[in-house]
Amino acid sequence: MEYKRWGERLVLRLDPGEEVGECLLEVGRKEDIRLAEISGLGAASLVELGMFDTETKGFTEACYQGTYEIASITGSITRLDGEPYLHVHMVIGNLDRGECHGGHMIRAVISATAEIFVNIISGQVERKMNEEIGLHLFDL
Repeated sequence: MEYKRWGERLVLRLDPGEEVGECLLEVGRKEDIRLAEISGLGAASLVELGMFDTETKGFTEACYQGTYEIASITGSITRLDGEPYLHVHMVIGNLDRGECHGGHMIRAVISATAEIFVNIISGQVERKMNEEIGLHLFDL
């Protein structure tokens, strides 16, 4: 991964074999990010997505291996127990197979590259477990 910072904006390039979440957490720690929005695109060879079920308070997970375009990466970096916390969703597609899948990004390994933008917002948002829902929500 390579990245540059201009003011409160970071531009990241991820390379083959790198995992999106690991790279974002690394940048979050290095840059001491407390609140930011994430957007991006790219290509991946392995993607694990999840969908949260409010009744069971658990994730249904699906793994996709092969050639996939990352049509969208969107999310946030906040804080949980003082550490950077990611909440990222992703949409992937494979035109040859007529597939498109989206959901909560659990893991995504880059096949060619990813271009990710991190826009830092002044301030800090911590997350707090909401027992009724079963998720760590913004504590505003």
